[in-house]
Amino acid sequence: MFAYIIRRLIGAVILLFVVSLVTFSIFFLVPRIAGASVEDMASRYVGKTADAETIRQMAEKLGFTDPLLTQYGRFISAIFVGADYSTGPTTVHCPAPCLGYSFITQNPVWPDLVDRMGVTISLAVGAAVIWLLLGISTGVLSALRRGTVFDRAAMGVALAGVSLPIFFTGLLSLTIFSYGLGWAVPGGTYVNFADDPLAWAGALILPWVTLAFLNAAGYARLTRATMLETMNEDFIRTARAKGLNERTVVVKHGLRSVLTPIITIFGLDLGILLGGAVLTESAYSLPGLGAYAINAIVNNDLPKVLGVTLVGATFIIIANLVVDLLYAVVDPRVKYS
Repeated sequence: MFAYIIRRLIGAVILLFVVSLVTFSIFFLVPRIAGASVEDMASRYVGKTADAETIRQMAEKLGFTDPLLTQYGRFISAIFVGADYSTGPTTVHCPAPCLGYSFITQNPVWPDLVDRMGVTISLAVGAAVIWLLLGISTGVLSALRRGTVFDRAAMGVALAGVSLPIFFTGLLSLTIFSYGLGWAVPGGTYVNFADDPLAWAGALILPWVTLAFLNAAGYARLTRATMLETMNEDFIRTARAKGLNERTVVVKHGLRSVLTPIITIFGLDLGILLGGAVLTESAYSLPGLGAYAINAIVNNDLPKVLGVTLVGATFIIIANLVVDLLYAVVDPRVKYS
């Protein structure tokens, strides 16, 4: 087990290096291959209103005229030791981990990401708890009551949840429950957990439910399909033949086997959401990483987009690492070698 953990940690570090290389290539190599000049690259750092001379000077200051290997070396070293950026008459130091410096807002990217990370984590984790409880429980009950009214109704609601886009359900929820009935706070409201836990939960309950509705639907359908297959396995019949009660058979033997694929997709879903729930944050005007990325794209602020991309990729890699380690805990048939 210990050797497996070490191998997975080393693999995660290698994967992070590959992600940094791919990310750098997408933002710096691919545009050059597509015919973009160094001035075109520099224009993404200074916004849409900069003149040609300012863009040319910025291209030289940022080193876009240097070889790509040299640029990648600076890109990696900035993450570990920081970097210095010339803003004209002065030089600004971006401390490690430096994921870039926004010349539009005159701020390093990493502190901005940290400030907004709490919003995204609160949204993702709260919604994940709801959709896991609702999705798995609904899927199990539907599988055990196959063909009943409950099964058909639950799968119908799940189909609607999968089909409806979140920007539709989000705006509809705001219209009905916030502005219509007044049961929830309006969009754009967020309170730090440390300041007021109840107000924090009250501000996020509607985004939680909206985001959970979309994901719980998929989890319910997957759980139902896997549970139906599992309950017909030989080890389930053996457990019943031993005289075990139905609850023990379902929970200890059936559900535990079903959780393996659930954990797999949960790790991916949670990792992606931690990188920024773009549609949900936009629908509810929450100041998270997703809204931060959208604002950066609109303002042509490349360092911010690059920073969110790296943070999102890191969350996905960490989530998959945790999922791999949880397999043996959930399913005793999984052995590490």
